[in-house]
Amino acid sequence: MLLKLLLLLCGQPCEPTGVPVYNVSLATQPPGGHVMEGEKLALVCVATGGTGDITFRWYRGALGLNLGAKTQPSLTAAFEIPAVSEQDTEAYYCAADNGYGPSLSGLVSIAVRIPVSQPVLTSRAPRAPPVVGDAVELHCEAGSGSPPIRYQFFLEDVPLGSSSAPFGGGASLNLSLTSEHCGNYSCEADNGRRAPRSEPVPLCVAVPAADRESPTPPILEGLLGGFGLTVMALFFCCWLKRKVGRRPAKDPPRSPPSPPPREFTYVNATAPVQQQPLYENVNVVSGGEVYSLVYHMQQERRSAAAPSLRTQTQDKDPSAIYSGVKTASSSDDDYEDAI
Repeated sequence: MLLKLLLLLCGQPCEPTGVPVYNVSLATQPPGGHVMEGEKLALVCVATGGTGDITFRWYRGALGLNLGAKTQPSLTAAFEIPAVSEQDTEAYYCAADNGYGPSLSGLVSIAVRIPVSQPVLTSRAPRAPPVVGDAVELHCEAGSGSPPIRYQFFLEDVPLGSSSAPFGGGASLNLSLTSEHCGNYSCEADNGRRAPRSEPVPLCVAVPAADRESPTPPILEGLLGGFGLTVMALFFCCWLKRKVGRRPAKDPPRSPPSPPPREFTYVNATAPVQQQPLYENVNVVSGGEVYSLVYHMQQERRSAAAPSLRTQTQDKDPSAIYSGVKTASSSDDDYEDAI
């Protein structure tokens, strides 16, 4: 009876005594499903539970292209792509099986991003060269790169502002120019991996002549104004004094009225002889020079009654000419000033 019972129990099929794999998921490294072209991508398959050796398999795309498989006594396994390319942008999933049948993960999309190339900066101004107050547009654009792209603008190494291109392409920054906006401009493009900078673009701002002249401080301007008035007054006084003291050149010279010729009395002379002028000129007073009349006087016989006069003239040459020089007096100066 006991033997029949043992044979009955052994005749039934024996089932495995382990725990099936369950709750399988796929993670990526770097996380988030975003990876730059050329970087390493790791697909990590994780099971929450299961016993024994587990076989992990990875698949690509909706058609389930098998990428590889690993068997190990672990709940986690990873498959690596050493350097991804743009063609690796796809959906991925994995499966884990420890003999009870495969357990599948959900789909995970991987986006392979293209790094930005070196951007090019251009400036657009209403005139060349631009002047203070003009609106200038700075446009920065990278030839390649996955969006979104963030552009940063610089004057020398000083940030001016930033702008984003969420769908690719370039971005612009508008500036109202001042006198301080003269120098080398550049821009950077960044989409997550690196931020190359453009070549510098020089931009010089023309300053109007009125702005280049430094304004005179009010105090200095007042001092200069008062000094200028003083100098002008001094010049006017000097000019007026010289104007009064000098006769204009166009006025003809005038001479004061000549005094009547002086008459000489001769003792015992028969009759006075008419004076015959040898030189005659008009008395002209010009500055300190005085011109006078010169007369030649013929002497008569002197009477014996005037011995002293005869004695005084005996030693003199009878042909000598004597004249009186009239010098300019204060009355003449007054007369000239009156003219």
